[in-house]
Amino acid sequence: MTAGPTGPVSEDFDPDSAGTVRESLDLYARLRAECPVARSGRYGGFWALTRYADVAAAAGDPATFISSVRAVVPSDPRGLRRPPLNYDAPAHTPYRRALDRTLRRARVARLEPRLREHAARELTPLVERGGGDVAQEFGARFPAWVTTEWLNLDPSLAPELAVTAARWVRAWRELDRDVVNAMSERMYAIARDLVRRRRADPRPVEEDPASSLLAERPDGEPLEEEHIVGALRQCLVVGMVAPPILLGSICVHLSRDQALQSALRENPALMPAALEEFLRLHTPYRGFARTVSREIELHGRRILPEEPVTLVYASANRDETVFPDPEEFVLDRPNIAAHLAFGRGRHACAGMPLARLSMRIALEELLRRTSRIEVCGPVESARMPEIGAVSVPVRLEPAR
Repeated sequence: MTAGPTGPVSEDFDPDSAGTVRESLDLYARLRAECPVARSGRYGGFWALTRYADVAAAAGDPATFISSVRAVVPSDPRGLRRPPLNYDAPAHTPYRRALDRTLRRARVARLEPRLREHAARELTPLVERGGGDVAQEFGARFPAWVTTEWLNLDPSLAPELAVTAARWVRAWRELDRDVVNAMSERMYAIARDLVRRRRADPRPVEEDPASSLLAERPDGEPLEEEHIVGALRQCLVVGMVAPPILLGSICVHLSRDQALQSALRENPALMPAALEEFLRLHTPYRGFARTVSREIELHGRRILPEEPVTLVYASANRDETVFPDPEEFVLDRPNIAAHLAFGRGRHACAGMPLARLSMRIALEELLRRTSRIEVCGPVESARMPEIGAVSVPVRLEPAR
């Protein structure tokens, strides 16, 4: 029997049976209580860990829960693997080291003025016409500029990247192999051109991901060019998937809680703490996966090698045994640093400093330019592997 948003939870569940975000979260709450290691036959079959302790332990045990077989459910319909997300140590390490080098606090801080300019410009059309789809318009276009600035791409590529990444993400969710291939090839072309340019004219490794990857010498040898291209191709899209969903979900939240919206508008100093609680409440991922390197037993369930195991961060972050009143927005929640919105361990999100900065800027600019944000139409919910609002029509009242 398959569990839906109502009815008894069995060992098997269908993640797509819950049509809305609320229904999905309710399903995960029931799984946490009754079936914390659940099995689904969807997407070729996979396990789901829904309790915080189990998700955190798996994320922190890369020897048992490996990433080189499956790193997401549903996976790339072509079965491709790119570093560093789809690699295990030690192969993973030089790619992650090279990218981390370009995301240190000082470098990220230097990007803030330019990112704020981009956010203000991309937000202007929505404010001037009194609203629009905040997720699919501002939420998709501004992250393209964030990626462009981080990778030092030609600015003319940002609009193309926004459109290409959006089409790729939608095709991935729908398992449309032809569109996935076409959009992926566009991004591969950008990555290959970037590598060619940096070979000819390298930049400081602390300031440029492509130059940093090209400078790596594990065991005294350079990384293979096609793997560098693959890593940069991954960089082109990883920062484009979550921001529209997270921004859309936050705007839905703020529309329902006008008092909180006003408080953040009147006191921007509250934004960093508020953002962490938004990240916990509206974690946009439920499908990042591992496979086990050996047979394990967890909560009486036997998991075999090669079987995908999803780490449902969105469920873990609402685990009532860790976060009291998990459905409530609690500013300055005492243990908020424990949230898993960016994952944990070796494969925690490399770009989390940049993601925090860019989302803070997006929210600050959105609140600064408006006096009221209100959802004014149907909200479209994400499908696996994400969870949240992917399309959010809003009415924006300009600042007085």
